[in-house]
Amino acid sequence: MPSRLLSVRIPSPAKPSALRCTKLMASDMGRKLMQIDVSSDTVCPWCFVGKKNLERAMEQTMDKYNFEVSWHPFFLNPDAPKEGVRKSDFYKMKFGPVQFERATSRMTEIFRGLGFEFDMSGLTGNTMDSHRLITLAGHQGYDKQNALVEELFQSYFCQGKYIGDKQVLLDVARKVGIEGAEELLEDPSRGVDEVQEELNKYSSAISGIPHFVV
Repeated sequence: MPSRLLSVRIPSPAKPSALRCTKLMASDMGRKLMQIDVSSDTVCPWCFVGKKNLERAMEQTMDKYNFEVSWHPFFLNPDAPKEGVRKSDFYKMKFGPVQFERATSRMTEIFRGLGFEFDMSGLTGNTMDSHRLITLAGHQGYDKQNALVEELFQSYFCQGKYIGDKQVLLDVARKVGIEGAEELLEDPSRGVDEVQEELNKYSSAISGIPHFVV
């Protein structure tokens, strides 16, 4: 399930004293660096669940490790339409009405256990644009990419928003401070090659997500 592009290093103040700087360096040197690569899709509920479980595990071991978590693309439905279709209609057709109801009930229970409300309203569809945005965010730091992934998941799973919608993506990007998002989304071909490269490098040999490599 999902994970995030996250650094849990404790940031130092803008102008720390020499003594504080020395203490921070000594503390940081006492921890090992753990790099985690995660393949996920922005319409995968188990990826969101996995992300929250990963965060919990990271919080419990912050005294031993510094974490760098990177997010990489995977497409659950690579042929999904760009314009989007109703979530409920799509998943009823894919799994059948009975299995759809069971899965929705189960995910509602799991999300509530994590402190969220699972929302099956809205549209689902092609996730290429969201992955283009995540890849862009990856060049701007672990924290920014992680914050973007979090907002995308919450927008889609908890707020009924369609993350194939350009305005939704722009709103999320602005909220977390992603630079160059508007220019990226204006050009439908921009960043596609890089997403494909990431897909080939990290996700071509897997069949299920979320997929974690530590």
